[in-house]
Parts: sequence; structure tokens; C-alpha cells
Amino acid sequence: IQKIREAERDVVFEEYQHKVNDIATGAVHRFEKGMIIVDLGRAEGVLPRREVPQSEEYRQGDRIKALIMEVRRTPKGPEILLSRTNAGLVKRLFELEVPEIYEGIVDIKSVSREAGNRSKIAVYSKDNKVDPVGACVGMRGQRVKNIVRELSGEKIDIIRWSINTGEFISSSLSPAEISSVRLNEGEKRAEVIVADDQLSLAIGKKGQNVRLAAKLTGWNIDIRSKSEIEKLRDIAISELDGVGPKTEKRSEEHTSE
Repeated sequence: IQKIREAERDVVFEEYQHKVNDIATGAVHRFEKGMIIVDLGRAEGVLPRREVPQSEEYRQGDRIKALIMEVRRTPKGPEILLSRTNAGLVKRLFELEVPEIYEGIVDIKSVSREAGNRSKIAVYSKDNKVDPVGACVGMRGQRVKNIVRELSGEKIDIIRWSINTGEFISSSLSPAEISSVRLNEGEKRAEVIVADDQLSLAIGKKGQNVRLAAKLTGWNIDIRSKSEIEKLRDIAISELDGVGPKTEKRSEEHTSE
């Protein structure tokens, strides 16, 4: 009997080992030492509280979807570590919801996430006839609505990936409108210029929008308003040796033109 049990545990371990980075569905079974134990059928999943968005609360019997992060061997059998906060959950939900992604026509290039608040996902189409953003949004927004519902109302920005880094960075700061982007390839740093009325939108609440854009693109992003750039330029001109008041005035006139 002991050998049969060990063999069963090995089978379950191998089964879930192949499902790492996939989605598991189960029911909340019990709460134990700050963890939610999820009944997955043949095994139990462990969902630590730190892997659950703060906005989410569960009760015994609730159905739950989570990403399988790791499978460990323990004396009691396989321990399946789950997560609801990992960015991989958003990626897998899109792969399941959008046929074009599953079929390989639309590719997910990157995902950045602050669980419970907002996610950004960059997508690219290998077929010019297929709009990657439209495919992910779905008819009347139904596909993305299903994912938002599963993530308890988390906002999702779907960004069109571009081989042009400047264009990609501009898109990643959506919904803000970007005036220009200057790139420093060596330091992988981008200076983004926006109109004064777009500054707070580009930065986002508590810096969330620019933080997610930086994670999505892999670039450090500095955002400046047009008025700030003009002030810096005026200071730089006035500090140049040999620049008199008349030259300064002409420079100002030229800038206003």
C-alpha cells in the first residue's frame, strides 16, 4: 500500500511538473497559516497570501484560477505553489481567451503588471491582415472584458509592439499622448517629452503608468513637460560664457517663432 501511494504521488508530481506556468482551476478548501489551500482534484495547491492581490478576498468553496509557479516534493506528497499576482497569469489568460495567440498569429512580446491595479501587455501580429490589439480586445471588447472579470476588475492596457523603440515607448505610455522621444542607446534610457496637460497622465497615479511602461519596454524612462524643457534650455543659454542680453532675447524670439 505504501509503494502504491508513493507511485501515485510520483504520477501526480510528474503531471503537475509539466503544468508549471500553466493555469490551474480549483476550489478554496481551507485557510492555513496565511495560505489558501486549493483543492485541484488529484492534488492540493498552496496559494500564499502574498501571491493574492490585496483587493481579492476568498471564502471556502469559491472557485479560483491561479498560475502554477512551482511543484515541490514533500513527505506528504507534491506541493503545488500557486500565484494570482504573477504577470504570467495575465499572459496565459490571453493565450486561452484569444485564438489568434493560441494559433501563433499574434505574439505576446512582454507583460508588466501591478496586481490588482493595472497591467500592460505588448502584442505583435505576424500577419499584416490581423490587428493584434483588435484581436485581444475582441468584438465589443468581450475578450478583454472576460480577462478583466477574472482579474477582479484589474485595468489592462493592450499595447501594439513595434520594432521602432521610440514608437514602442510612446505606445507603452498610453493613454498619454507623447510629443517626442529621445533615446540613449548606451544607457538604455529614454527622455520623453509631453505637453504640459499630458504630464500627469503619462506619469500616472503614484508613478504607476511610467513604472509599468519601463517594465514593459525594458528602458529607463524620464518624462519631462515642454515648459520644463524650455526652462532648462533658457538656463543653459544664460549660463554660456559671452552670451549677452541681446543674444538671449534673440534666442527667446526664435524659440517663440
